[in-house]
Order: sequence, then structure tokens, then C-alpha cells
Amino acid sequence: MFRFMSQDPSQTIARLVETLGSDSVISDEAGMANYLNEPRKRFHQKSPAIAVPKDVAAVQALARLANAEGIPLIPQGGNTGLVGAQVPLFGNEVIVSLARLDRIRDINAAAGHMTAEAGAILENVHKAAEAEGGMFPLWIASQGSARIGGLLSSNAGGVNVLAYGNARELCLGVEAVLADGRLFEGLSSLKKDNTGYDLKDLLVGAEGTLGIITAATLKLYPLPQAYETAIVSLESPEKALELFYAMRDRAGSRLNAFEIVPWLGLDFQLRHGMLDRDPTADKSPWYALIEVAQPKGAEGHLLQGGLEAAFEQTLITNAVVAESEAERTRMWAFREQMSECQSREGASIKHDVSVPIAAIPQLIRDGSQAVKRLVEGVRPMPFGHMGDGNIHFNFSQPVGADPKAFMAGADPIHDAIYETVLALGGSVSAEHGIGQLKTGLLRKVKDPVALEMMRAIKLALDPNGILNPGKVLD
Repeated sequence: MFRFMSQDPSQTIARLVETLGSDSVISDEAGMANYLNEPRKRFHQKSPAIAVPKDVAAVQALARLANAEGIPLIPQGGNTGLVGAQVPLFGNEVIVSLARLDRIRDINAAAGHMTAEAGAILENVHKAAEAEGGMFPLWIASQGSARIGGLLSSNAGGVNVLAYGNARELCLGVEAVLADGRLFEGLSSLKKDNTGYDLKDLLVGAEGTLGIITAATLKLYPLPQAYETAIVSLESPEKALELFYAMRDRAGSRLNAFEIVPWLGLDFQLRHGMLDRDPTADKSPWYALIEVAQPKGAEGHLLQGGLEAAFEQTLITNAVVAESEAERTRMWAFREQMSECQSREGASIKHDVSVPIAAIPQLIRDGSQAVKRLVEGVRPMPFGHMGDGNIHFNFSQPVGADPKAFMAGADPIHDAIYETVLALGGSVSAEHGIGQLKTGLLRKVKDPVALEMMRAIKLALDPNGILNPGKVLD
């Protein structure tokens, strides 16, 4: 599918400068480093240059050049992706940073929408919405650096999917540059539009393989008056599931988040000084972080009452309810630092998977047992979004083990987890995407007809294969 012309890197750089201007092209090694070094440091290919177009017209000009001359392009947002979609695979791709397209074009909190460019940082989108009394409810740990284009291209999830859905459900319309430089003007604030195929939904989640998203219309919600947040102590994932059902029945759509974390995650963070103090009530095998939103004018203490009932029903053994914003922040830090704390304990083998919510306890039980049979002393670290079925099923190396040797044995561990997930009717990629990390896995597990349809769409929209080659579809 990929039809790249053989071109000396210096020629590529010269054509980029000619098209975009010297102030929009980075080609020195030091300047390119931050664009090439992805978070997990798994992918290490070079790039001839980084293109940093100043506006949508410049993105179009770049696409026309690339399509005509066979220059592969990789759209990149904040470079926070975890499957390598935003960095080179072959070493001849030009990274297209959307960082300069960072304006908030329009905002109408009362009507429930805003239009932001692809380079807008998520945290800045939050602030812009809140300044107008609205809320954009996509929350992830990297919100200070992740950008809207990348979040939509990866169909990001986060901690509020339970109440508001993932990125695709929070997007009303997109503007995108196609492979040949044409502009798809799909920005819309309509909630209902049945005029043919939903092209917006096709571009969202495509990981930059079908078009370069340059702007999007995003859904806004009323800013809650307050939040009730608590960390509860639990005996098991089975108890957590029962508690989730009870809290969902009680709070309905006001239940924002329901996250589970094993005791080991707290132990790691406390031992490595990542928390100024323990945010939990006591030592417990499992914890759940629960948050309920309080709309303006609504009665408070909904969570408090639910926890009292849960204690009487022996669903929980203890709980701490945040009494200040500082305590709420500490509780969320405990959850958001889960990935980082594992790196301080050596190597870890990670999985981003989902199963039906009712199957989460079995996933954790069966998956942990399967991997413990493979690696003596391995430390299971399943945590994440119990409310939407997405578990980050990670395994930290045995204490004192050689990190390289542990990582060299990753394949049997992957096979054991994915076999367990698929047997439960789950997905091998819940919110991180496919990128270059999981293309081979996708080919193994995806319905062959679905793969044929995906390849047909790719060929129709990008016949020369210049957009993010080798990602999603190998």
C-alpha cells in the first residue's frame, strides 16, 4: 500500500522549507528530540524533519506536497500516545506537529459546545470551558500536554467515560485535511444529522491514518457545583463490582468515576515518596476511588449516604471522603500516578484491555493466576476504569529480577492475558489504540471482513499511503 519515493533527507527538508518556510521546519537533532522520544521509550526511529505548520492552509500545502512526492507524514499532538502511533516506524516519515494550531475558535457554554483547534492543550480547553461556566469532561493524567487532535485521533478515554463517554462521544464535528490536501469541513454543533455516513466518527479514532484533524467541535456540559470524592477499602474485585452496581443505582448519571487500585499500587507510591501522606483509611487488598458530581441546586451527600449503606451491606470495610479540594487532589494523584509508580519498581509488562463490566473480577483472577504460573514472583498490578470495563492489566517484575530478562519473556505473558480477555468477550485495546505496537495483534484477533473493510477505506482516502504508514493496518 505504501508508495514512498526514494528521497534524500536533505531534499525532503529543502522541499518542506520551500513549502512552509524555514520557521516551520525543525531538522536539527536537538530540536527534534522532544517529538521523537515517546513516553514509554519503546520506539527509536529517526525522522528527516519536524513540520510545524502555522495554520490550516499550511497543513493543506504540506499534504499536497507529500502526496505528490511520496513523503510519509505522521500527525502528532502532544506526543503522549502509548502505542507509538505518533512517532516514526520506518525512519523516513516527517512528523507533522499541530502545536501551532492551538486557538479556541468559538465557545457557547449555554448551548453546550466549543470549537478548538487540534493543537489546543486539553488543560487549556478545560480552563476555557470553565471560564464560561461549562465543562469539557475528558480527563486524563497527561492533560497538561495532550492535545485535542491527538486525543480525538486515538479516541481517548480517561476517568469520566462512565458518565460522559470517550472522545468520540464528546465530539460533534471535525475539520480535517485529507491526504491530497483537500479540506473536510465537518465542523458542526448539531446533535442530530442523518445525511449519510458519519465521516466524523470515521476520522475520530483513526490514529491519523485517514486524515489530519485540524479542529473539532466539542460537547460541553454544565459545570458541577461540587464533587463528592472518596477512597473506599474493599476486600476483592467482586465486592468492588457489587459496590459499583449499588452506587450506579443510587447516583445514576451523577456517578462520574469508579476506579479500582490494588494495595500494591499504594505501597509503591508510599515507598517511593510519591504521596505526601496516605490518602486511604487503612491497609486493604483493594481500593476504589469514587466520584459523584453535584449539579447546581442538587442535594449533596449522595455519595456519603451510599457509602453508609455499602458499609451496612459489608461491601466496603472503610472509607475516606474528601473534605477539601486538597484532599480530592491527593486522592486523584493516587490514581493518576499508577503508571509512574511502576517504573520506579523496575520493568513492567502492560496491557490496556476491556471486558464486559460483569467479567472484571474473573479477568483479574484468571489473568493473575495465568501469569503467576509463568513467572514466579511476578507482581500483578490490574487497575483502572471499572465503571466502563477498561482495566490496565500490568505486571511488575519480581523483586530483584533482571529487568531485561523479565521484558524478554513478555510474549507468553501477553498471550496469557489476551487469551483470557478474548475468552471473556473483551478487546485487546480499550483506550490506547493500535499504533505500531499492536498491528500484528490486530491482524490476529480482528474479524477478517472488518479488516478488509478497513483496508478499503484506507485505500479510498489515502491511495498513496502517505498518512501514518504502518500504523493500525500493517
